[in-house]
Amino acid sequence: MKPSDVLFEGKAPKALPVCDHYCGTEIRMKKALALQKELGPCFDITFDCEDGAPIGEEENHAHLVASLINGPENLFGRVGVRVHDPQSPHFTQDIEILIKECANRLAYITIPKVESAVQVSHLIEQINSKAAQHEVTALIPIHVLIETHTSLADAMHIASLSQIECLSFGLMDFVSAHYGAIPASAMNVDQFTHPLIQRAMLDIAASCHRFAIIPSHNVCTEIHDLARIRDDCLKAKDLFGYTRKWSIHPNQIPVIVEVFSPQNHQVAEAIQILQAAQNANWGPIQFESKLHDRASYRFYWAVLQRAKNSGKNFPQLNSLDWFN
Repeated sequence: MKPSDVLFEGKAPKALPVCDHYCGTEIRMKKALALQKELGPCFDITFDCEDGAPIGEEENHAHLVASLINGPENLFGRVGVRVHDPQSPHFTQDIEILIKECANRLAYITIPKVESAVQVSHLIEQINSKAAQHEVTALIPIHVLIETHTSLADAMHIASLSQIECLSFGLMDFVSAHYGAIPASAMNVDQFTHPLIQRAMLDIAASCHRFAIIPSHNVCTEIHDLARIRDDCLKAKDLFGYTRKWSIHPNQIPVIVEVFSPQNHQVAEAIQILQAAQNANWGPIQFESKLHDRASYRFYWAVLQRAKNSGKNFPQLNSLDWFN
């Protein structure tokens, strides 16, 4: 039996590429598709209708986004869209255009500035109703931005909604929502030490892991200092439990992918432990003088899932039939 069948009763946790690259202008969206073609599906692309659309050109921008998603340069089907916030008159327009023109190729829809689980549930119903009108049968995965006080307070309930795939932390809007009570430095270098930001990041990550969905860490505003970007990634991953991170510049993508993806030795160790467990019919085993059982098996299976979905080439995985 496959690990997901045994360890999670056939319902393995969500797994996504570890990097979510945001872009909004036509030239940057096309460059992102070209880079994804070059590097492979090791990162998702989120086309931005909220901040990417020039004022007065929102409808045309949504059509442009849909045409690029439908186009031949979208090789891997890993392009989603951030729509306008639900309070905007352009939210419904975005949903109508995207679902009508490219629903079957949409990797996900990201909704910003939500307020509560009840609101998100209604928005999902609206999206699903529009999809049904256009005879789209598959449910579109939903990503949600947590960037307000009320959405943070309701993060656990938002994470519990069945169509939700990922929660992202909107750091800069969240800091701004404190009207100067949090210093500007918390939007970058102090985000991991300021208590209010620590609390927000931990609440979001805990909510995601409670319901086996993906916590996605916010942007790093540094685009040239690779050591600083790497440090942000390591802290988000190792101290706060995030398994995915935003990118806002192509320089950031390789660093995010490298840090958040398992390393070769971690993949090799996970395979050895799970193969030994499989040979023992998933009972307890000893491996290198350490006891392992189903609790640790779930950990190592998560390592392999992240490796498989990272888009990186791990030759050790090629001979396994666990992912088929």
